[in-house]
Amino acid sequence: MIPKQPLRRRIVIAFTLMTLAVSGVFSLSIVGIVHFVEEHLVSDEMSEELNNVLAQDLARGMPPRLDAKTRLYASNMPGYEIPGVMRDLDEGFSELVDDEHVAYVFIRDIGAQRFVLVREQAEFEEREKILFAVVFAGFLLSVLLGCLLGWLMAQKILAPIIRLAGQVQHRDQLLPFAPPLAPDYPDDEVGYLAEAFDATLSQLRRSLERERLFTGDVSHELRTPLMIIATSTELLEAAELGERERRHVDRIAHAAEEMSELVGTFLLLARGKGRPVRLTGNTALLEVAREQAERWQGGFTDKGLAFELVVEAEDSGQYHPGLLATVMSNLLRNALHYTEQGHVRLVLQQGGFRVEDTGPGVPSEQQSEIFEPYVRGSEARGEGLGLGLSLVKRICAYQGWSVSMRSPASGGSCFEVTLG
Repeated sequence: MIPKQPLRRRIVIAFTLMTLAVSGVFSLSIVGIVHFVEEHLVSDEMSEELNNVLAQDLARGMPPRLDAKTRLYASNMPGYEIPGVMRDLDEGFSELVDDEHVAYVFIRDIGAQRFVLVREQAEFEEREKILFAVVFAGFLLSVLLGCLLGWLMAQKILAPIIRLAGQVQHRDQLLPFAPPLAPDYPDDEVGYLAEAFDATLSQLRRSLERERLFTGDVSHELRTPLMIIATSTELLEAAELGERERRHVDRIAHAAEEMSELVGTFLLLARGKGRPVRLTGNTALLEVAREQAERWQGGFTDKGLAFELVVEAEDSGQYHPGLLATVMSNLLRNALHYTEQGHVRLVLQQGGFRVEDTGPGVPSEQQSEIFEPYVRGSEARGEGLGLGLSLVKRICAYQGWSVSMRSPASGGSCFEVTLG
C-alpha cells in the first residue's frame, strides 16, 4: 500500500518541486547562454581579429599588433612557432584548459600554412566561476524560498479546512438547533464542503431524533402491558398453585421485572439529548450484584451450571441502580446462554466487576467486533439478535464506564466492567 502523505506536506512538496524545476531550467539556461557567448561571439571576434592581422600586418611585413593577452603563432614564421599542444587541434574555435593555461584558441589553415591566435582568458574564467557560483546559490535560495512559500500557502489553504473539521467534530453539531456551517465560509470549494456537511449532519440529526422518539415511544407504551402482566402474576402468586405452575408464574414474574428494568433503561437513554449527562445514584455495587445473583441463580441451576458471587474487594461507590443492573444482567444472560457446562462467576472488585464463564470463548479476531450491534459469536445459538453486548457498551459509554472482553488461555470468556 502506498503511504499516504498529509495534505500540508504534499502542498509543500509540490511547491518545492515546481521551484526546483523552474529554477533548474533557468540556471541551466544561464549556463547555456554563457557557453553560447563563448563559442560564437568570441569565435567571431577572434576570427575577425586574425583577418585583420593577416591583411593589415603580415601582408605588409609588419609584426602582428596584438594586446598583451593575445598571441599569434604560425607554422612558417620564425619566432612564432606553434606550441606542441596546439598542433593537433582542429581548425576553428576551441578552448584550451590545462594545468598552466586557460585560453581561447582560434585556428585557421591557409593552404599548408596554419595560423593560431591565442587569447588568455584566466580573468574571464574567474568571472565565469563567480557567475556560476551566484547562479547555483540563487538556485538553492529559490528552492528554499519555494519550500517556505509552499508551507505558508499550505497554512493559508488548510486553515479553513482545519477549522471546518473542528466544527464538524464538535459534539454540539448533533444538537437539534445547531447553527449551519456554510454561512461562515465563502462561496468556494470549502464552502461547498461545509454545505455537504450541513446536509449530512441534518440527516444524522433527524435519524437520531427518530431513534430517540422511537425508543421513548416504545418504552413508554410497553409500560401498560408490563403493568398488567405484573399485576396478573401477583394475583396468580396469591392463589393456590402446584409446584410446576408456581415455577412458571415465577418465570413470568422474573421476565416481567427484567423487561420493566429494560424499559426504564431505554427511557433514560432516550431522554438524553445532545451530549450524554452521566446519571448518578445511591446504590452500592454489592447490593445490585446480590439482586442479580438471586435473580439468575435459578437459570444457572436449571442448566446444571455452578454459579458463584465472589467479592474480591469492597467497593464504596454509588451507582445508578437501573443502568448498573442492566449491564450486569446482560453479561450474566450472555454467560448463561453460551455456557453449556462448568461454572459462571460474578466477581466484584474495587471500582468494577467481571463475569467469568467456562463457555466456548470468542476467537481473538472477533473480540474487537463482539460489542457491535447485531454481531454474534461464532458459537451463536437461539434467536438472539446480538444486541445485548451492544447495549452494555452503549450504557458504559453513556456513564463513562468501560467494558472489555478477553478469552483466558484456560478457555471461556471474561467480561470486565470498570465503573469510573
